[in-house]
Amino acid sequence: MKPFSLLIKPASADCNLRCKYCFYLDHCSMYPESKIHRMSEQTLENMIRSFMEIPMEQYAFGWQGGEPTLMGVNFFRKAIEFQKKYGYANKTVANGLQTNCTLIDQEFAEFLAEYKFLLGVSLDGPAEIHDYYRLDAGGGPTHAKVLTGIEYLRKAGVEFNILTLVNDRNSRDGKLVYRYLVDNGFNYQQYIPCVEFDKNGEILPFAVQPERWGEFLCEIYDQWRTTDTRKVSIRLFDSLVNYFYDGTRNCCNMGTDCRHYFVVEHNGDVFPCDFFVRPDLRLGNVSDTKWQDMANSETYKNFGALKSLWNEGCANCKFLEICAGCCLKNRFRQGDDPKQLSWLCKGWKIFYEHALPGLKELAQELKREHMLAAQRQRAVSAKTAPTKTAKPNDPCPCNSGKKFKKCCGRK
Repeated sequence: MKPFSLLIKPASADCNLRCKYCFYLDHCSMYPESKIHRMSEQTLENMIRSFMEIPMEQYAFGWQGGEPTLMGVNFFRKAIEFQKKYGYANKTVANGLQTNCTLIDQEFAEFLAEYKFLLGVSLDGPAEIHDYYRLDAGGGPTHAKVLTGIEYLRKAGVEFNILTLVNDRNSRDGKLVYRYLVDNGFNYQQYIPCVEFDKNGEILPFAVQPERWGEFLCEIYDQWRTTDTRKVSIRLFDSLVNYFYDGTRNCCNMGTDCRHYFVVEHNGDVFPCDFFVRPDLRLGNVSDTKWQDMANSETYKNFGALKSLWNEGCANCKFLEICAGCCLKNRFRQGDDPKQLSWLCKGWKIFYEHALPGLKELAQELKREHMLAAQRQRAVSAKTAPTKTAKPNDPCPCNSGKKFKKCCGRK
């Protein structure tokens, strides 16, 4: 079976914030039998046990929401307990957690550090930008609370990335957002476009406009390329450099088949993608359906195949090899026709025209650096390699054909 990872929604769409652009909050209506959604211990165990029965080198668990920290630290302690129970030698387990960081305290941070969780922390920029959309349930600002949570993470030594949702507000201030993050020591960054349509296929007011998406990325790129390529990691740029370095596609947007992971809802229901948690795309449940059966289901296969059914305008586009038609979410404007042109198409073209030459050049720089480093290492290894001492009856190292004791060994 092809390796896969899990993206888990243990608290479903439940969240302590009310971000105005949140696309997942409405998913609570999928499970109207309860106002509060929490994954049970039995469902947690069923999920981990069945997943870790699949032969793979690494088991990757991504905990997301809503807000997954609503589950409390003891839920994640139980998850670790089950991972240990069902794990076995020579296999690794990776845990990631995406959070708004407002519920992180010292205890939670120390636990995350102990078990090497990698966190993604949502932060849209400085306070005046972040608090424009990211409000708490009472309509109050959250920026200060996020920074408090980040301080707990830093003190405990938790590794984390910053996840910035690029919307109509912060897309106008790319340079400001980037400098704010870097000046505060946030050197691992990911920028995600906010694209949401209403029921009539009209773009919602908080979404990023196509041209602004491209111009925002160009602003970020120009800042990064000038001084920060060896200091700051930006996922999109890293993914493109990796592709030009060795052809690796490590970003799902660049793939031609949308079958990279499974989403697990709080009750164990499984879906093919975070953006497509819908009743008609339900693949099964961790308590009664095998992963192999879900992976082989026609629903999952058909969903994956939609990615390469791109718009006819994409076929002759010089950027198709890296864009692959863009994410299906940005193409499904009206209905589920994958041949609709991505909302972000113009923006991607602006960015690619501007940045790809420099990113290709950087990939070549890294190749040269790695090649020179490898040559230096080989030279050092040759100088420090231990010399084998010949024994008396061994053939003499001088190739005289005599035994060592009757040749050089008697000198």
